[in-house]
Amino acid sequence: MKSATTWLGKTIEFELSGCKLPIQGEVIDAGEDIIVVYGNQRYIYVPLHHIQTLHFTKSEETSTSLNVPAPDPEMDHDNISYRKVLMNARGRFSEISIGQRTLHGYITSIMNDYFIFYSPLHHSVYVSIHHLKYIIPSPSNSRPFAMEHQHFPIQPSSISLSRTLDQQLQKMAGELVILNLGYKPEQTGLLKRINDKLLEFIDAEGSARFMHTSHVQTLHLP
Repeated sequence: MKSATTWLGKTIEFELSGCKLPIQGEVIDAGEDIIVVYGNQRYIYVPLHHIQTLHFTKSEETSTSLNVPAPDPEMDHDNISYRKVLMNARGRFSEISIGQRTLHGYITSIMNDYFIFYSPLHHSVYVSIHHLKYIIPSPSNSRPFAMEHQHFPIQPSSISLSRTLDQQLQKMAGELVILNLGYKPEQTGLLKRINDKLLEFIDAEGSARFMHTSHVQTLHLP
């Protein structure tokens, strides 16, 4: 995106859809569908389609480029893109944001429109690529909660993976599921069926609830 490349070296503050707090930092790279911001001593990779508002801060005239360390070469910023960032972050301890919640763990698999994120607290989480607000990959030697590797075995899901999230939802019919990290208690229940992109699940009181699959940000089993 040509307009995004004009932000390189400038300090910006922007709001992301679904996120309460704005993000501030220096733009150090930009691609067709992603920008990379250095803020709070971290590289933040942000899909452009989630930026709601953006403005340059008063400090943008004084670039902090001399104080910004070089990006991890394993993240490979040549012809950077959103999907390439996900591929390079696979197997690396990362923080991801789904808006109201953040997760810490590892991308283990990437499918057409979703990926599997293994979290020590939530285990295998199916994350919609469209709903990821940002990802912050950590240095390659980082570990979650400073745990030793032997205390944090990545346990892949026993459920086989489908190409799309809608197909995966179909496969998980009959399971108790937690949608969107349980941010709303009524989005937890027995996944009954998916028909014409309408997901039906039964809540704890036995009532049927419906949701369009485009609003499924994450899915994981209790």
